Amino acid sequence: MKKAKQNNLTSFSDHLDNRYGKRGTASREAYEQEFEAFKLGVLIQEMREKQNMTQEQLAAKCGTTKSYISRIENNASDIRLSTLMRIIQQGLGGHLRLTVAS
Repeated sequence: MKKAKQNNLTSFSDHLDNRYGKRGTASREAYEQEFEAFKLGVLIQEMREKQNMTQEQLAAKCGTTKSYISRIENNASDIRLSTLMRIIQQGLGGHLRLTVAS
């Protein structure tokens, strides 16, 4: 009787554990923070593009610069909460909802 081949699939969670360490370790927390900043940039870019708005137009609507919007969308800049709220509310006409998880 033939043996079934071993399934070599790894869950994404296991991959992150192997690559960055378990949740709570410094390297994993740094990864998680970077990933959240990346997601935020992507969300802003998607909202902007859905409204057929350029980075320059968004910047003008919320009182910042095109280069700052670009840096946020490309995960190259930290963003203050007040600025984020202005971009979402004034620039994109949205509402910001935050959740804190432990």
